[in-house]
Amino acid sequence: MDGEGIMKDLREESGETSIDWRARPSKSSKHGGMSAAVFVLGLQAFEMMAIAAVGNNLITYVFNDMQYPLSKAANIVTNFVGTVFLLSLLGGFLSDSYLGSFSTMLIFGFVELSGFILLSVQAYFPQLKPPKCKMLSSALAQCSEAKGYKALLFFVALYLVALGSGCLKPDIISLGADQFRKEDLKRSRKLSTYFNCAYFAFCMGELVALTVLVWVQTHSGMVVGFGVSAAAMTVGLICLVSGTTLYRKSRPRGSIFTPIAQVFVAAITKRKQVSPSNANMLHGSQTIMLHRDSVTSQTISTLMHTEKFRFLDKACIKNDDQNQTKETPWRLCTVSQVEQVKILISVVPIFACTIIFNTILAQLQTFSVQQGNSMDKRLTKKFQIPPASLQAIPYIMLIFLVPLYETVFVPMARRITGKDSGITSLQRVGIGLFIATFSMVSAALVENKRRASALNNDTLTIFWIAPQFLIFGLSEMFTAVGLIEFFYSQSLDGMQSFLTAMTYCSYSFGFYLSSLLVSLVNKITSSYSGGGWLSDNDLNKDKLDIFYWLLSALSLVNFFNYLFWSRWYSYNPSLSLTMSENQPHEIQESDNQNILNASANNNVDIKIANVP
Repeated sequence: MDGEGIMKDLREESGETSIDWRARPSKSSKHGGMSAAVFVLGLQAFEMMAIAAVGNNLITYVFNDMQYPLSKAANIVTNFVGTVFLLSLLGGFLSDSYLGSFSTMLIFGFVELSGFILLSVQAYFPQLKPPKCKMLSSALAQCSEAKGYKALLFFVALYLVALGSGCLKPDIISLGADQFRKEDLKRSRKLSTYFNCAYFAFCMGELVALTVLVWVQTHSGMVVGFGVSAAAMTVGLICLVSGTTLYRKSRPRGSIFTPIAQVFVAAITKRKQVSPSNANMLHGSQTIMLHRDSVTSQTISTLMHTEKFRFLDKACIKNDDQNQTKETPWRLCTVSQVEQVKILISVVPIFACTIIFNTILAQLQTFSVQQGNSMDKRLTKKFQIPPASLQAIPYIMLIFLVPLYETVFVPMARRITGKDSGITSLQRVGIGLFIATFSMVSAALVENKRRASALNNDTLTIFWIAPQFLIFGLSEMFTAVGLIEFFYSQSLDGMQSFLTAMTYCSYSFGFYLSSLLVSLVNKITSSYSGGGWLSDNDLNKDKLDIFYWLLSALSLVNFFNYLFWSRWYSYNPSLSLTMSENQPHEIQESDNQNILNASANNNVDIKIANVP
């Protein structure tokens, strides 16, 4: 029997099955694969198009139509963006625990669509908005902001969009990745291709939003703009539903937090116990691929024992008192449960190292746009480039670079490294973090030149700030995709959506850190210079270039910090269990006798090895 048959038999023996849309066991000949994932990619592109079109121009609507003061309007937009990314944790939890990825996407897709429709309705009817007033006129004090039912309608609509989009994001990634079977010999290669395709769909959605849809909003008003977003979301949901009969789906496993809590409770309860020197003595160490908990009916893929965080192993120590009643799951856990908690703890430093990366992204969406406003925006005598549209520059580049990465770089790297994905996900993240530093170096050099030119009554063309966007776009191609691939690959069945959601939380924390950093820098620098680096509304009087140099230094330090944690991180051997064609395999973990026996009985050697 070949390697693929071995893996399939082990999965069927242990009860691990995916299901189709009728909750029947899925068939590899009818379900899954890229033919199913392409429908998920369609939703990815259109949903991103819809939410990006609203987010990029929301402050205009909040300021001009809802008539909130500029500072308050900026906070409303910032809170909205932060909430979208934080709610991804809720979506991941509901998907893994109770609803499943497809049902979660369908429910919250309609929630997001209802938010777009409500925004369109409010924008259309004048009686649902404050009386029209010119916010930039001298009569600003006479303008009344939205209050009462008008404000209630606006915030309900806005946060329906945030709830829907936030809960959708991690499930789009996990449902698409679930279409590739774990026993597939080339799964690693196919997953890497899928993640690159997902990022390509993301770039296309962003590009259309930042160009076509922003232009429509500017020239036709936010009524049409919100309507177009609602139409794009509708098309995305149609794409999702169209692939219903082709999807492979995973059953939800119950609360994902319960097994985690059980490990900590059991470890604390047995903290005075001495861990055995032989890992085979730990509870659940002999299971082969899955362990079914008789109390919770929860199926957990088996992870092999590792030496890190040994204090958690005490949760697996069996009580020697034979007269004592059977221990509950809150006092005795399996090795798999403990190892999953070890993985969750281990990925936190990797996650933390991407926050600075997203702080740089926040600067490109704020201060870099202000840079563009003070430069020559003329493309022709009659056409000027909107500074906010500069954010489309990296996406224009990426729609060409992502296919080149997949078709040229990956095959070349594969021949050198021997890895299906070319380079590992951690290596990919590291490359992106290193490149991001040079985005801020470019921004600092250009800002210094721009301010010097402005003081000499000369105006630089807006294209001078294009390099900082281009460099960051290249770094994002490596970091964003690598991080999603890493989190997905390090999660057990039943936790993919939640761990994937952590990548989106990094965006939220990055934006929050940006606000904190700006305030902190202003407070410190104003104490000794009489005026903060960023305290003036005039960039010619500020010291934005020094702030950019500070960010580049922080980014470089963050890169070396990442190198330390990525070398410290070790993959669990079970998660690197692979079958590669035409290659013999061997066991490197003697404590997994069941896998040894299965391989011996079928004349196939299986390799379980740490990935460097």
